[in-house]
This record gives sequence, C-alpha cells and structure tokens, in this order.
Amino acid sequence: MGPQSSRDTIASLLTQAESIGIESAWIVDHIAIPPDDAEGSGGRYLDPITTLAWMAAKTTHIKIGTSVLILPYRPKLPTAKSIATIQELSDNRLLLGVGIGWMDPEFKALGIDRHQRGKISDATLQFFHDCFEKDVVEANGQAFLFRPQPPRPPIYVGGGAPHAIERAIKYGDGWLPMGALEKIRKDIQLYREKSEAAQGKPGEVVTFGSVEGLGAAEAEDRLKTYEEAGVTRVVLGQKYDTADDWQSAFEVLEQISK
Repeated sequence: MGPQSSRDTIASLLTQAESIGIESAWIVDHIAIPPDDAEGSGGRYLDPITTLAWMAAKTTHIKIGTSVLILPYRPKLPTAKSIATIQELSDNRLLLGVGIGWMDPEFKALGIDRHQRGKISDATLQFFHDCFEKDVVEANGQAFLFRPQPPRPPIYVGGGAPHAIERAIKYGDGWLPMGALEKIRKDIQLYREKSEAAQGKPGEVVTFGSVEGLGAAEAEDRLKTYEEAGVTRVVLGQKYDTADDWQSAFEVLEQISK
C-alpha cells in the first residue's frame, strides 16, 4: 500500500527476506479506498492476486501470503483459477489468508450487499475446496474440469471470534485473528481446542506482531510469548518508507535464527 508499494521496494524486501531465511512474505487487500479514508496510503493498493504472481516470479523458495484476500469482492471461479495458477507456478508456495471484508464504501463501489458477505464467503470457500478436491466441478449448473489442480494452498480464515473461528474450523486450516496478544489469547485457546475436537489436531494460528526497535534477546522473548499462547506463525510488520528501514529488523531475525 502507499508509495512503499513500488516495484523496487517490494523486490528489495523480498530479496533480503529470502536471503536470511524468512519463511513467508504477506500482502494486504483493498480495492476501492474512498478519499476521506486514504491517509497513509493515498488510495494506492496493488491488486493482491496479480502481486502474488509477480512475487512468485521474483523469488525461489519464500512462501507468499495474503492477509487477507477479501472473498466477497471477487467472483469465485476466476479467483479459484488465479489461486490455482499461482500455486502451480510458485511450486506450492501460496498461503491463502481470507476474510469477509468490513469497509462499507468498498462494498458499495462493487455493488455488493455487505450484509451478504458471510454467505458469499462461505459459498466461495466451499467452491475452493471443490475445485482442488474434485475431478469435475460444477458452477451454475455447468460441469467442468478444473485445471491446473495443484495441492490446495492452506487457508487461514481472518476475523474475530466466534464467527471466524467457526468458519476456520469448517473451511480452513487455521485462524488469522488481529489484535493485541493478550486480548486474543483466550480465543486462540478456544479455537485450538475446538479445531482439535473437530479435525483431530489443533489448527494453525497466524497473527500479527512486531520486533521493531528490539534487540535479538528481546525479540526472541516476544516471539516465544506468541508461541506459548498457541500461535504457530507471526506475521511481522512495521512502518517504513524504504526497504532499508527493515534492515535492523532483518538483522535481529537473522541473529535469532542462528
């Protein structure tokens, strides 16, 4: 988003992250920011699906993810095709974080009833599963072959408890909550208990944090608190103007990994 979403900045960040062994790089999704809500971005957001394809071509082994792709914004069949294509051409490196959306102006710009976003998202998620699991898929009464058909990328359902937890258990491989760790700690435990009961093992938990301004020992301690709370993947973020602003964080993470 914003001026930081330039080709050179993204490419530099990917190169640095991949070179030190960062596991995955994640991008966000907005499609129609109104003028009165453009602070920080200027209304500039790259399309996530197109950007993921570009990121895959720029890298060799780092995973690429969305946090989150808003499901009601896009027709389910073309979206499933794009996801499968990225998964195939990236050699199965896609991590698919999804959400139902919240911003009224975006739904209005798209001509979509915001109150139907949960229903649309559930139908889209079920369709994704069909596309990656069935030999013949059906849409609007028409049967068709869904190819390519690589392994389905893991799906992480974003949103708050309890609805997102139930959706994650039914359709996903993990839950992707936002918020301070202490505020979501109990819900994380609830999700892991419910997902284990339903699926035989606790689902993954992906959430957001930062090590900005921390030394290696402090950063390692902070990440351990996430692990102890049941978080399986932390997506680190911070404010930056250029790729160089990430240098200190990358150095800390490299020290921890050793």
